[in-house]
Amino acid sequence: MTARWELFEHGADIGVRGFGDTRAEAFEQAAMAVTAVVTDPAGVEPREMVQMSCEAPDDELLLADWLNAVIYQMALRRMLFRRFEVKLEGRRLQARAWGEPASVARHHPAVEVKGATYTALRVGPAQQGGWLAQTVVDV
Repeated sequence: MTARWELFEHGADIGVRGFGDTRAEAFEQAAMAVTAVVTDPAGVEPREMVQMSCEAPDDELLLADWLNAVIYQMALRRMLFRRFEVKLEGRRLQARAWGEPASVARHHPAVEVKGATYTALRVGPAQQGGWLAQTVVDV
């Protein structure tokens, strides 16, 4: 399977999906989809690295916590991210994200992502093989 992300419509909010050969890769791609809600990730330069970590009792809650950590760092640092490296050890996630400060002139942000929800939250095997990680984000 080729790692990839996609967005899906969900009422007034936006769904994000990540696909990968591993859970970690699917989590990375779901985070890329969060960036894609705001802007085209291809226009973001991976200049600065930010470390993040979280822990949760199951995969679904870990995905929501992970995406909320990404969204929090985007808001706190006024950054957009283009590249993610996730390591999973049981229910603990350690990650690094690379990006740059957001620029209205360069990135043309479409919306502000407020947080990951538990709506349509799912982590598990994908139909085409590999892993799927998805949820809806509040915009």
